[in-house]
Amino acid sequence: MPAIDPPVFFVPTTQRTAARNRLRRGSLLVMTIAVCPGSYDPVTAGHLDVIERSARFFDEVHVVVAVNAAKTPMFSESTRVDVIRRALDKAGCTNVTVSSTDGLITDYCKQVGASVIVKGLRQNGDYEAELGMALVNRKLAGIETLFLPADPILEHISSSIVKDVARHGGDVTGMVPDCVVPMLADALAQERTRKD
Repeated sequence: MPAIDPPVFFVPTTQRTAARNRLRRGSLLVMTIAVCPGSYDPVTAGHLDVIERSARFFDEVHVVVAVNAAKTPMFSESTRVDVIRRALDKAGCTNVTVSSTDGLITDYCKQVGASVIVKGLRQNGDYEAELGMALVNRKLAGIETLFLPADPILEHISSSIVKDVARHGGDVTGMVPDCVVPMLADALAQERTRKD
């Protein structure tokens, strides 16, 4: 008697091909969802690199602008979300969703069914800072954290460096999406006006 293959069940994916980036566990295909959280104030070329690389590994990636009431960002929550969406559309990332939250990232992960948080690491001490948060997230919700090393060409770029360079008249072209360059100039002009 010939062997009969067991039925294959799967969770529907986004716009990617059905077989791509799935984990096979027995006869069950499981969709993998990741979350890339950050303040993204503004989003940088380094952030986009980590997000785009994540989009190749996971069926679905949620980029989450984390809103911290204790901080005063340069750009509004909606502006940050919009800029990231535009940059990722331009890059052709069809399996990425961009949103924001003012709650715990682990709560957001549970809400969307994500099993992993992805964080980019630079050589400037990011690991020590991120490790504690990764352990807390695992304890709170059983969510694992995947650390992706930054591209060596981009690892010197951070949102704070971008703002500092722009504040002192430096050219940030290539460090941020093109649409951010004039937005930074406008935001800094408003900042100077408020100080005067």
